[in-house]
Order: sequence, then structure tokens, then C-alpha cells
Amino acid sequence: MGTKEDILNKIQILITNHYKTPEEAFAFFDKDGDGKLTKGEIVELLKKAEISGFIRGMVSSKLVEGYDKNRDELIDWSEFKQAIAKIK
Repeated sequence: MGTKEDILNKIQILITNHYKTPEEAFAFFDKDGDGKLTKGEIVELLKKAEISGFIRGMVSSKLVEGYDKNRDELIDWSEFKQAIAKIK
């Protein structure tokens, strides 16, 4: 299993190399356009970031747990921005 730093580094590489802005990345993975990322949408982000399929579910749960400030089990744009700021 990758370390937390490895996983965050892969996410940073994905966002900076494939999208012009973090907003563009968020919008791409927000498939239903509701302004929030579900665990399933986060799993897709992790898949695109080449995070091992074995640990994607655990990592998505931990990301939601760690950054979901309003406890709705979703990551909204504000929470996503905070997560990205910590990655940088």
C-alpha cells in the first residue's frame, strides 16, 4: 500500500498535469454536476491518479473522513480546495 505522501503526490501530479486548474479537475470528476464529489466520484479520481484498485475504497473513505467538514459524506468545492492546499 502506498504511503499517504505517495497517494497525495499522485493526486497532485494528476491535477497539475491533466487540468488547467483545480476547479477544472473538480468539475471533471463531479459527474452529476451537483457541486459535490461522492465517494464513487473520488474513487474515479483516484483511479485516474493511478492509485491501486485494492486501496481506492479505503483512501476515498479516509479522504471524505478527513476533509468533509460539514459531515454530509461528500466533498464540496470548499472542502476540495482545502484538501488541494494541503497537498501543495
